[in-house]
Amino acid sequence: MSVDNGSRNRAGAEAEGGAGVEGRNPHRWWILIVLCLSSLVLVVDSMALTVAVPSMTADLGASAQDTQWILDSYVLVFAGLLLTSGSLGDRFGRRKVMIIGLLLFGAASLAATFCANPGEVIAARVAMGVGGALIMPSTLSILITVFDGEERGKAMAAWGSVAMLGLVGSPVLGGVLIDHFSWHSIFFINVPVVALAILAGLLLMPESKGPWRKPDPLGAVLSAVGMTALIWWIIEIPQHGAFAGRALVTLIVAVGALVGFVVWENVTAEPMVPLALFKARDFSGGSLSLTLVQIGNGGLLLVLTQYLQFVLGYSPVKAGLAFLPLAVAALIGNGAGAKLAAKTGNRPLILAGMLVMASSFALLTTVSAGTGFTVPAVALGLLGLGAGLAMPAAVGALMGTIPPEQAGVGSALNDTIQQAGAALGIAILGSLLSSGFADRMPAGTPEQAKHSIAGALAVAGGDSGLVRTAREAFTGAMATTFTVSGIGVLAAALVATLVMRDRKSAAGTAPAGDLPEGGEGAGEETGKPVAAV
Repeated sequence: MSVDNGSRNRAGAEAEGGAGVEGRNPHRWWILIVLCLSSLVLVVDSMALTVAVPSMTADLGASAQDTQWILDSYVLVFAGLLLTSGSLGDRFGRRKVMIIGLLLFGAASLAATFCANPGEVIAARVAMGVGGALIMPSTLSILITVFDGEERGKAMAAWGSVAMLGLVGSPVLGGVLIDHFSWHSIFFINVPVVALAILAGLLLMPESKGPWRKPDPLGAVLSAVGMTALIWWIIEIPQHGAFAGRALVTLIVAVGALVGFVVWENVTAEPMVPLALFKARDFSGGSLSLTLVQIGNGGLLLVLTQYLQFVLGYSPVKAGLAFLPLAVAALIGNGAGAKLAAKTGNRPLILAGMLVMASSFALLTTVSAGTGFTVPAVALGLLGLGAGLAMPAAVGALMGTIPPEQAGVGSALNDTIQQAGAALGIAILGSLLSSGFADRMPAGTPEQAKHSIAGALAVAGGDSGLVRTAREAFTGAMATTFTVSGIGVLAAALVATLVMRDRKSAAGTAPAGDLPEGGEGAGEETGKPVAAV
């Protein structure tokens, strides 16, 4: 049932803690810790696993194709189910869906510690992908319903800071675990974190959900098929090209399913995803700018990790520690951004942060084989500072346009768009790096040495000339990829400036005039009271 603007204003006031400070949930900061733990386990698992791949594949006797499936099966399932899981949270309860996701993710992680062949690991990763898809949208939707507009910026900054620490620290953690135990420990470390998050969630977290809606099974199938096919097509681009053979078939399936999904969601009486959200300029502008940033950032860790290990000769643990400037600067940026957003509005903060990020990529384009770590360290600090300023503000502006009853599926829509952007970024930058490296290697170079710097160093033996040539070719190709990254971030800054609105009062809220029509009013809640639902 649709409501008029006056009803939506009243619902929004209630949803933003209309009772004032007295209506805030007294456990909200403990709840934030639970949400951070839930997000952290997903980040840590994904990044730490990349460090464990050599040891795991050797132990399991996995082929290159097996390894690809171990890494990609999780991403495919995760991206394909995000929209469906977000709508399930709105319908059945966000806490309930998140805890089910944590249980599944924890059980699959525990099962992975007993896997003895690649097929079993792939099956465990698929189950973990389902669990992750249930967890991720719920964390952000619960955050925006528990915290009112005044505190939401601080909560999002803390949430983003923890994710950044996990992103940077997980390769270090993975290296330490591999050095002292086995690759199984990468999965086992998830279990106690998940158990703690489940226990705290059951004891502290309120339940919240939107008004009951009829299921949309066709929308769920079309979104899952379309997103899975799209991510799979992107993943396959570096190896099989974009429009040849099976890649073309996959792309046709992706486009057909996603176009069908958009058409169906616009004609059905009870859509799973409220596409009218894109009528809100902050949502559409925020989504597009975040996607462009993710395309630019997508291959950053992949490229710089190879530079640190293959050009500078760092160990995996030392390479992980080298990203500390990124984490520290991001924490500073998050803290400053949370204070500045209320004074300046989101748009100037997003613009300033993205320009700082673009300057970081410009600095990285100057790196050569003999540069060392000083220039990358400064660039990483600038990147962390810019991201800390821009990203929470962009997400806060975007999520502030979503009615509370649609928080779960709105969060999932944001996650899905960014996931596709990150996958596209990895594919584009990875392909640019690979082709640029091959083009810079001289004729007559052994075939294995032409495809990657790892292959070149493996066959070099004592040939210092080949090693030097490979490192120079890699840093040359790296400069090209970072040029593209910088362009992506500048495009994101332009979109944010032109499309998004500037509301200094929008500390996580959107005025009724900027919300899509047809909202259902304030969300329902069960159990403990929720300040923002």
